[in-house]
Amino acid sequence: MNTLNVALLHWIAAGEDPDSWVLLAGRVMALWGGPVSATVLLWAGWKKPSERTHLFVVIAGAVAASLLSHALASALNFQRPFVLGLEPGYISHDASGSLPSTHATVMFFVAAAFLMRGELRRVGWVLVVLATLTAWSRVYVGVHFPLDIAAGLLLGLFLAGVLAAVQWRHSDGTAIRRQTRTRRKRAGPSNWRPS
Repeated sequence: MNTLNVALLHWIAAGEDPDSWVLLAGRVMALWGGPVSATVLLWAGWKKPSERTHLFVVIAGAVAASLLSHALASALNFQRPFVLGLEPGYISHDASGSLPSTHATVMFFVAAAFLMRGELRRVGWVLVVLATLTAWSRVYVGVHFPLDIAAGLLLGLFLAGVLAAVQWRHSDGTAIRRQTRTRRKRAGPSNWRPS
């Protein structure tokens, strides 16, 4: 797997003599993809007031995803490509562990959480595009291996699945309670009295 990971890195990364405009685009996306996605998330909250509760849950989930991803990267401590001298680093970055990519984890988590909601699905696709471009750019500028991105993608999707399961369980329980109350109202007051 390591041979494939390094081969993919060399195929995607900028290398020693990149095109200046592609490098500029890569650097901008690597540095600003996350903040642009956060802006899109806030815009969705402004445009879709009925989805604000879900958005707050997604933000809390994104914070949890970030903390988990950082903890895993710190524990695993896989070195970054620029630290190993495999590719130049075209943005300033510390030498912390790289697997999984926290950018990929959080951005794909948020995108998937949006795709699960009908009202937010279009915005979710915009977030998928931003997450994908940011993921590419983080490899291009030499701060991640492709495997780091794949691990972040999988972790983000897993966490979005957990969120969906929790929300489904909660909404299913709410629906059952609502049905029970409706049945009781239809049946009228109970004539049963304890003896």
